[in-house]
Parts: sequence; structure tokens; C-alpha cells
Amino acid sequence: MLLLQGLMGPLFRRLGQGLIRAGYRVHKVNFNGGDRAYWRLPGGIDYRGSQADWPAAFRGLIRQHDVTDVMLFGDCRDYHVVARAICRELGVRVHVFEEGYVRPDWVTMEEGGVNGHSSLPRDPDYYRRRAAQLPPVPPHGRVQSSFPRRALEGVIYNVADVLTRWHYPHWNNHRPWHPLVEGMGWARKLWRKQRREAAGAQLLARLEASGAPYFLFPLQLDSDAQIRIHSPFVGIADALKTVIESFAAHAPAGVRLLVKEHPLDNGVSDWQQVTADIAARFNAADRIDYLVGGDIEAISARARGMVTINSTTGTLGLAMGGPVIVLGEAIYDMPDITFQDGLDAFWQRPTPPDAETFAAWRRVLIDHCLIPGGFFSTQALDKVVKHAIARFEGRPLAPE
Repeated sequence: MLLLQGLMGPLFRRLGQGLIRAGYRVHKVNFNGGDRAYWRLPGGIDYRGSQADWPAAFRGLIRQHDVTDVMLFGDCRDYHVVARAICRELGVRVHVFEEGYVRPDWVTMEEGGVNGHSSLPRDPDYYRRRAAQLPPVPPHGRVQSSFPRRALEGVIYNVADVLTRWHYPHWNNHRPWHPLVEGMGWARKLWRKQRREAAGAQLLARLEASGAPYFLFPLQLDSDAQIRIHSPFVGIADALKTVIESFAAHAPAGVRLLVKEHPLDNGVSDWQQVTADIAARFNAADRIDYLVGGDIEAISARARGMVTINSTTGTLGLAMGGPVIVLGEAIYDMPDITFQDGLDAFWQRPTPPDAETFAAWRRVLIDHCLIPGGFFSTQALDKVVKHAIARFEGRPLAPE
């Protein structure tokens, strides 16, 4: 087993420990000091070469260690794109981890690729037929998740990365900002946190009191591969322009648009100001609100419909029976589940999903590529490791 890059945190260390206990030979490639700081197990391999040298180096690792399986987090990182292509050529299985297609309490572990690279079809009839052949999902409980833990793990990873750049001279982060720039953005965001959250609470109270109908547009991260690779947009500003321009021209009078900031946005870009500027350009400033926090489940439940580029938040809206339109490429974007007639028409006649089809899609995904757990608590990681190894070995999900 060869592990490449994981999430910023102990996920792959915990997974490596579980695989070793289960009797597997495990090696892990560390591309920077953050990877190395969280691994701290035998079998670590520091890759200090250039990106141009990576294909030959990766082939050498496959041969040297008789690798039959590769595990990685996120299939669009530059090193992972190359690795996946070589694995296809050599017949090596690739297992890709990601945030869960269905949230909360699920993690994606899919063979071959995820999201736009998934092998799953976009045919609702396939899911209805396949789900009818599957038993009910074994029950499992909610998992804990800690935002402070996630933030701290990110800080530790980035500090270790910055302090060891001399040891990894060719390392180039897949994220567009230097860690210090991101750190400054987070510091500014945390400095303004209380004031912005108070303003957000007041906004939600006003919406609740007025009863005004609204559409929800939850933002994604500007650096996300889902934007750069699996959507028609060059970034979040481009998507905001498309959505606001369409809303201003086609949404019924009296309906509002609620733009919600991603909870993990690093604060480098001021999306609230960008939203306000675009809204003013299309004479819609008095109909568009920007929200920095709040319970996404409660906000989604009250929305008339949700617009998403391709976020898994869309599946949250669908699970609540709400209309959802996808502007990019998403695994759940298909007839009978999402709105198919274009954004301009969506404001006028948002159509909810067919509940039976969505339930069938969810059931098939759990069978194919979802495992219980999460990434940001000890309990959640325990579940991921247990079920990831079971899925790797071809065993079905067991009840919690």
C-alpha cells in the first residue's frame, strides 16, 4: 500500500496505523514538512525532486515496493493527477478520499476518482434499479466535528511546511496562496469574527421576522478544484456575477438572494464586498444579502431553492426536499433530482427533487463509495479508519 497526500491533519497517520495493524505493508510519500509532521510512522518517503521528475520517481516507487494499491486525498492535485494516470496504465488500484458526497456523517472513499472523475453514471433509472436490489443502510450515529481542531491542524501543517521548505526545494503547494498570506487572511477574519457573526445573526432575525422568501447561494472555496476543473467558472467572483445577473433579471419581485460565505474561507478575498459591488452593478443591492455564519441546515430548510456550483451542500438541500440547480459538474446533477432547465427559469419555477429517486441515488452511493465518519474528531477518525479498511477489503458496512 502506498499513501500519497492526505488531508492536513492526522487522517493518513491513523489510516496507516490501522492498515499496519491489519497486516499490510504501508509506505507514505511526504511532499513537504506538513506531510512529514503528521506521518511519524515507519515507511515514510520524502520526495524532494521536482514535479517534472515525479512521473519517473512514482513509477520507481511502484516497482520498488511492489505497490498494488494507492490511497490519496483529492484527485485533482498536480502530483495526484499524474499518479492516477500512471496507476491506470500499470493496473494499480487508486482509492480517493474526499469530503462526503452526502453530509454530515459520511466520508467519500471511491475507487478511481471522485466528483467529475467518478465512474458513476448520471442516469436516474440506474439508481432506481440498483437501489431496489440493496438492503437497508445499517444504522450509524452522528459524528462529532470540531472547527477549532480543524483550524489548529491546518496551522500546524502550514507552519511545518514553511519551516522545512529548505528540505523540499521543489515543493509547490496546490493552493494559490503562500501559507503566510493565508495566515494573514485567517488572522483578519478571526479579528472581525464577533462583529461579523453579530451582523449575521441580525440578518437572519430580520429574514425570519419578515417572512421574506429567499434563494440560497452557498459559496465554495475559490481554490477548490471543483471550481477550477469541474465548473465553467474561473473563480468565485465569476460565479457570483453569473448568479446575481440572472437573479436581477429573472427572479420574481419580493424574493431575495442570500449569499452564504463558506465556513472555511480563509479571508484573503473580501467576498462580502465583491458581492455588494456586483449587486450594485446589476441594480439588485436592495434584494441581496450576505451571510457569514449560521446553521446551514436551518437556512437551507427555509430557502425557496438552492443554487450551487457543485457543492455537496446541494445534497443537503435535496435531502430536505428543496429545489436545487447545479451550475458546474456534480455527481448528483441529473433529471428527477436537480433542476435541468437553466438558471433563468429556476428563479421562476423551482422544482423539488423526486424523493424516491434521490433516496435511491443516496442508497447506491453509500454502497459504492461512502463510509461513516468524519475528519475532525477522534471519534470520527476512528469510524473512518474502521470502515475504510473494511471497504478496501470488500466487506460490507457493519452497524455501529
